[in-house]
Amino acid sequence: MADGTPKLDLPEAITALLFDLDGVLTKTALVHDKAWKQTFDEFLKKRAEANGEEFVPFDSGADYNEYVDGMPRYDGVRSFLKSRGIELPEGEPNDSPDKETICGIGNRKNDLVQELIDRDGVEVYPGSVAFVEAARDAGLRRAVVSSSANTQEVLQAAGIEDLFEERIDGKVADEQHLKGKPAPDTYLAGAKALGVEPAAACVFEDAVSGVEAGHAGHFGHVVGVDRVNHAAALREHGADVVVDDLGELILGDGGAGSKDKTAS
Repeated sequence: MADGTPKLDLPEAITALLFDLDGVLTKTALVHDKAWKQTFDEFLKKRAEANGEEFVPFDSGADYNEYVDGMPRYDGVRSFLKSRGIELPEGEPNDSPDKETICGIGNRKNDLVQELIDRDGVEVYPGSVAFVEAARDAGLRRAVVSSSANTQEVLQAAGIEDLFEERIDGKVADEQHLKGKPAPDTYLAGAKALGVEPAAACVFEDAVSGVEAGHAGHFGHVVGVDRVNHAAALREHGADVVVDDLGELILGDGGAGSKDKTAS
């Protein structure tokens, strides 16, 4: 472009962008996966030994994508345990991490996430950062919408907090009594915080539950970000376009934009 501002491969009606955090902006999805696996495997192994049953570990691929990815952590605990036919008391949000309740297991997972972030730091996806910077330069509104209660800490650790005008995270969802993804509530709150209608906002998600939320909220555009080779599932659950990286949505000098992985 003449003014040097990159052109973005988005519908013209889009004026605001709503980004999931883990797996879209930062590589913390891998941290969550690791924490879920350690948490569930410890619980499942102990339960199997007590009941004289076979220990079937948590699958970092199938189980993570199907039952916990993108969900608030207590919802993720319920979802996965239901898949194994396991029922536990709900407990309370202040349950200790060693308590065998939904909240206790969720709190253990959250403690592990914080330990891993504190120890290893947070990596960003360079293509995503370049895209958000280009969106800022183009005058598009920007918000992060994540089920994680650690969103602000992750953004700060990654050094990208200043790129976003609003943040709807797990803490905000609790305060405002918003349902977690796949319900559209948190994304709708993100659009409201930016002062736009859903039809003028684009959702960026790597989780099936997230693209379902974007579709359910009737947003103007839903971009699926495929980090784990499940492009077809993202498309089937509501993504209008699926890319490997948000950098593909920055139009180059040659004018070639993104190629929807599931459209060909």
